[in-house]
Amino acid sequence: MYFIGYDIGSSSVKAALLDADSGRCMASAASPSREMPIQVPHAGWAEQDPESWWQEVINATALLRQQAAFDPAAVGGIGIAYQMHGLVCVDKAQQVLRPSVIWCDSRAVDTGNKAFAALGEQYCLEHLLNSPGNFTASKLRWIYENEPHIYERIHKIMLPGDFIAMKLTGEACTTISGLSEGTFWDFAAGSVSKKLLDYYQIDEGLLSAVVPTFGVQGRLTAAAAAVLQLKEGTPVTYRAGDQPNNAFSLNVLQPGEAATTAGTSGVVYAVHDQHAADPQSRVNTFVHVSNDAQQLRNGVLMCLNGTGIANSWLKNILGSTDYVAMNSEAATAPPGADGLLIYPFGNGAERILANKRTGAAARHLDFNRHGRAHLLRAVQEGIVFGLYYGMEIMSAMGLHIHRVRAGNANMFLSPLFREVFANTTDAVIELYNTDGAQGAARGAAVGAGYMNTSNVFHGMECLAVIEPQAALQEQYRDAYGRWLAGLAALTT
Repeated sequence: MYFIGYDIGSSSVKAALLDADSGRCMASAASPSREMPIQVPHAGWAEQDPESWWQEVINATALLRQQAAFDPAAVGGIGIAYQMHGLVCVDKAQQVLRPSVIWCDSRAVDTGNKAFAALGEQYCLEHLLNSPGNFTASKLRWIYENEPHIYERIHKIMLPGDFIAMKLTGEACTTISGLSEGTFWDFAAGSVSKKLLDYYQIDEGLLSAVVPTFGVQGRLTAAAAAVLQLKEGTPVTYRAGDQPNNAFSLNVLQPGEAATTAGTSGVVYAVHDQHAADPQSRVNTFVHVSNDAQQLRNGVLMCLNGTGIANSWLKNILGSTDYVAMNSEAATAPPGADGLLIYPFGNGAERILANKRTGAAARHLDFNRHGRAHLLRAVQEGIVFGLYYGMEIMSAMGLHIHRVRAGNANMFLSPLFREVFANTTDAVIELYNTDGAQGAARGAAVGAGYMNTSNVFHGMECLAVIEPQAALQEQYRDAYGRWLAGLAALTT
């Protein structure tokens, strides 16, 4: 039996075809070949056309068929992972009303901050486990206030993954995990937060119906089946935000386990069995995919917006040919980059900085000492230091991370990045041959009832284990200390 997984990112749409019986990924594709554009009509804004995601789903599925011949009737289910916190608005005909306000858009920061104060910090941290901050609910309120002509036409609002599921099945639905990532969910009450909706004057009818994370969420329509060349009636059986899904794809399901990723943004995501919140909402708690009535499982997420995008920016401005060459050149500079410090905060408001938009910065750049190699290394070190800063916040919440799992992808392909991460955080890194699209396909197999979480991960292999080295730890901790001192100056 085959299962297809889609990972709807802001850079590309990835797709995977999983042979569930062998546990092998039979085909993997990404579209487009170049990064999808993000529109920035005003400073701090970030938008994408949801229909472009759907077109790339079609393109990525065609690429799967080119790689592996398979009978559409043998596909037992479809899983979806998606970029979190985005807002998609559709009318009664399921037509998109405006571009999606995506995860790194900062326009609703003030809206969320006002709600945090008006609703009361205690209420928000006990019930939402977050400040409304820059999440989906606050983005919708921004539409209400600034684009009333759009708001009055909204029939349903949804997350990016909900939109793709609607294109597949014709049905508008979401999950409890999805509601929590939009700060619509009241953890204490176990229901949608009516207090937040009332404060924002949002009609609860705009929210989509709730379906289970694992289970039949709808079936492929004739129209969708035709363009994808799949079988009509194929069920969609799994849906999760990209970071809960990344954790699932790495078999991170139990308290104390942690996953990390370093794509466009960088994330450390750990599973908790408590309703915990950071008092400043610098890291965020959502309902994890393994949560159910028998066991409380939340995911605590710290996000650094400026991760792979910082490295990509550097690649472009330096005219480098590829990342492998960049990594090799960066490794020729000494740990600590001879005092050069980089703060990769150039991709919108950073949650770990209490939603401040400081912009990226360099400190102690010396034209007489520093060259390309120092800059290349300092960017990778600065990204890791930003991630570790967030991990220290998680530690204060009782999450002490000593081992993390990651897919062998994006910045974790860099031996230098892995070295800096392990020795700065004092965490062992386990690298696996998986990614978000494969995770979504495995989730689909569980949701279809074909497999369960005890056997769905067979075929996944640990490719490498990176241990901290005592000889390097002191050097990286010293560099982090200098970086931290500079951060204080940057944020005050």
